Amino acid sequence: MAAFATLHVAAAPQAVAPDGSEVRVLLALPQAGSMIQFELPPGAVSAAVRHRTVQEIWFVVAGSGQLWRRQDQREQTLDLEPGLCLTIPVGTEFQFRASPAARLVVLAVTMPPWPGEGEAVQVAGPWPATARA
Repeated sequence: MAAFATLHVAAAPQAVAPDGSEVRVLLALPQAGSMIQFELPPGAVSAAVRHRTVQEIWFVVAGSGQLWRRQDQREQTLDLEPGLCLTIPVGTEFQFRASPAARLVVLAVTMPPWPGEGEAVQVAGPWPATARA
């Protein structure tokens, strides 16, 4: 059984994700999932990636932008705004960008927990990336 865990989010980013977004690491449950907060500065564009083994649920907390995602023959671009919740199934190619007006802030749950280096594979996306891992 996992021990209780409690955490206040860090004031500054603790890592940079493979897509170039700034990451604040939150909590994880072994064998179940992990949670992070990630952000892109105004006008920034992530690198396009695909996850090898994890799936994610995103919840947009602040800012706005767009998300492109493609899975097999399905492809879509969504407007991101506070209150929107979405999924990134395993193997989905995706890329996101923040609007020029504000920082984009998203909470994400990764299942199973993020395994580390090599999980994200860069792919071709619709926009030139400006954020760097």
